[in-house]
Amino acid sequence: MDILHLVDRLEELFNSSRPIPLTHNVIVDEDRFLEIIDQMRISIPEEVKKAQQILAQRDRVLAQAQEESARTVALAKQKADESVSRDAIVQAAQSRSEQILLQARAEAEATRSEADEYVIDALGGLEAELTRLVNQARNGIAKLSAERNRGTPAPVAEAAEEEDER
Repeated sequence: MDILHLVDRLEELFNSSRPIPLTHNVIVDEDRFLEIIDQMRISIPEEVKKAQQILAQRDRVLAQAQEESARTVALAKQKADESVSRDAIVQAAQSRSEQILLQARAEAEATRSEADEYVIDALGGLEAELTRLVNQARNGIAKLSAERNRGTPAPVAEAAEEEDER
């Protein structure tokens, strides 16, 4: 019988007992009380035996786990030793790949820098050309406005236009 069940029965017996007025005492059925205690005495050794069996089983499982872990460690060490010989080749390949990457990055940066310089030069030339064209357009507008207002060509506008064309 389960020990917790017996404890529950003992508590039930206590709760069903009659209280003695004006005290904290109760009247308990002695036969039922002693019967539950006897059952507990029988049940407790069984529970202890089960606990001891569980502990023994735990110890066996731990021993097996330790043996397995020792085998795993030995196997891992062996594989690590084998990979060490391959490791030198891998390290050399990694070193070479890092050198290639650094060189490629340097070349990409140089190309980017040259492209930036070309774009700056091209945009500077375009700006100068646009400035010249804007000045010509302004001079032409000024010349036409002056001719329309006076009815004759404006000598100042012609001189500025000739200067811009050069």
